[in-house]
Amino acid sequence: MKVVLFCGGLGTRLRDYGNNIPKPLVPIGYRPVLWHVMKYYAHFGHKDFILCLGYRADKIKDYFLHYDECVSNDFTMSAGGKAIDLKQSDIQDWKITFVDTGLNSNIGTRLRQVAPYLEGEEMFLANYSDGLTDYELPQMVEAFRLSGKTGAFLCAPPSQTFHVVKLQPDGVVNDIRYVRDTNLLINCGFFVFRQNIFDYLKPGDDLVGPPFQRLMEVGQLMGFPCQNFWAMDTFREQQELTDLYERGEAAWVLWKNETLAGENRKP
Repeated sequence: MKVVLFCGGLGTRLRDYGNNIPKPLVPIGYRPVLWHVMKYYAHFGHKDFILCLGYRADKIKDYFLHYDECVSNDFTMSAGGKAIDLKQSDIQDWKITFVDTGLNSNIGTRLRQVAPYLEGEEMFLANYSDGLTDYELPQMVEAFRLSGKTGAFLCAPPSQTFHVVKLQPDGVVNDIRYVRDTNLLINCGFFVFRQNIFDYLKPGDDLVGPPFQRLMEVGQLMGFPCQNFWAMDTFREQQELTDLYERGEAAWVLWKNETLAGENRKP
């Protein structure tokens, strides 16, 4: 299936990292978060990407136009560096369509603008391009396919450490707990849609707003709970994800973790 990635946001909560870098290019380890998201989908065989660009679209285009396979792959160098023999490749079999969907467009508008690139697709995937997970995507896709519904997404407990407070009418606190200790779930942004999502998406609509309300009214929206989800909304979270990656504890790196697990099982 094709994968639509929303890459046009300003990433204002990550401005500590630098104003000239679009959020999808903020690095985790030696590759940007966008690459990690794309590798996740490619791991499950989904390698046809549509990037909805906006803020600093030139940076994202330039990154892939000058992509260096040697950074994240083993290789043999000979002839004084004139000959490079790559042992494997990241993106050689990827197809990436770059679409400028506007600087200030909301997610729904960006999705409508790439609709022509999705013609003929019974189902397609979509993502905000700033969240990571080790969720087994084929399970979600197959369950959604069998359901006949129009849209679905992963949902998970929020990762933030703030407290949720309940007040009595007189203002007295009668409950306070970490948000992760509640039964609250957030939208993780790992979407799967059928083509008729565009029947619910009107001009100017944001995606998670009126369109989802319309879907809920007719029972056409599903949620799949996920316990492991890593969001990158702040500079601190970017640092935490980088630390996990550098310690070899990045559970979302399925393309490496499953290979290593197989090697460890060898007699």
